[in-house]
Order: sequence, then C-alpha cells, then structure tokens
Amino acid sequence: MTPILVLYYSRHGSTRQLAQLIAQGIHSVAGCEARVRTVPAISTVTEATESAIPDSGAPYVELNDFKECAGLALGSPTRFGNMASAMKYFWDGTAADWVSGTLSGKPACVFTSTGSLHGGQESTLLSMMLPLLHHGMLILGLPYSHPELMATKSGGSPYGATHWSGLDGKLPMTEDSRTLSIALGKRLAETALKLQTK
Repeated sequence: MTPILVLYYSRHGSTRQLAQLIAQGIHSVAGCEARVRTVPAISTVTEATESAIPDSGAPYVELNDFKECAGLALGSPTRFGNMASAMKYFWDGTAADWVSGTLSGKPACVFTSTGSLHGGQESTLLSMMLPLLHHGMLILGLPYSHPELMATKSGGSPYGATHWSGLDGKLPMTEDSRTLSIALGKRLAETALKLQTK
C-alpha cells in the first residue's frame, strides 16, 4: 500500500473532521492508505511539554512519516489568516528534511477550517503552501470541474478544502464541503500513484 500522510492540527475538531474526509478520499483509491497524524500544541509557558502520545485522536507525526509517504495533505485551523502556531512551529523544525530533500517531488494539498466565513480561509491555505514549496513539493488544488466550487456557501476553494465551522465551532459540515474534501484526498492519492510510476 502507498502511504499518504494526512497531517493536521485541530483544537475543537473541525479541522480533524476535514482530515478524516480527506483520508476517506485517499482510501477510495486502490493501493493507497491514509496515515493520519497531528502535531502537539505549543504553550507560552516554556517549561510546558506534551506527553509523547496524545490523549485522543491521531498520533503525533514523526519525521520518518515524511520519508515513507508518497504525498501529503496538510491542515490547520485559521489563526488571523494564517496557520496555527503549533503547525508553524512544527514546520520550523524540519530543516534537516529540507536539506536532504525528503519531500521534494511529492504531491501535496492543504485544508483549513474557520470560525467566520471570511476569516482568512484562502490566506491560511496559501500560508501552508509556503513551507511545502520550500520543501520542493508539488501543490495540488481543486479544479472547477467540481461543480460544488461554484455553488458552495460554506467553504471550498480552488486552493484546497475548507469548512466554515462558526464562532462556536458547531456549524455542521455541509455536503459541498464533504464532497470537496473527499475529492481532494482522492486527487492527491491518484497523483501520488501516477508520480510513482514515472
């Protein structure tokens, strides 16, 4: 099976939901499996540390996951139009993989969740693309052949999958967001397989 890494950070569950839908799209491609991982939270208290294993949800990513994956889906909630600090902190520690080219030439996509509809979904997606481009990854988006992109009132972008969760994080995932997330995971897996056969 070809492993595709789905790496996300989520505080209240909305970004985790997107990660699970993207993983579903990956699993729909014969020969591919989703490897779902997260990153630990960071603290303003410098002595604070996270346990080696999360209390719940996906395990923490290990740099070996980069070596083994054939593609990467990266997700974070929006923080003032940018990726969350925990995700940025993680990427700031990947210089060794950058130097060695571990991710170079592999396909990648991005996804995010926001509390407000115009809360920076697309700028957050773009912010997550930056380290991926520096790592030499090939960025995938969603083409307009998906009619949901023209009809959605809840999120979704040619830059990646999105979800508007509401200020309390309780707005349900719409069918458009679900469809686009699954499609993005499927596209990533199909592209990874094509690149491996070249």
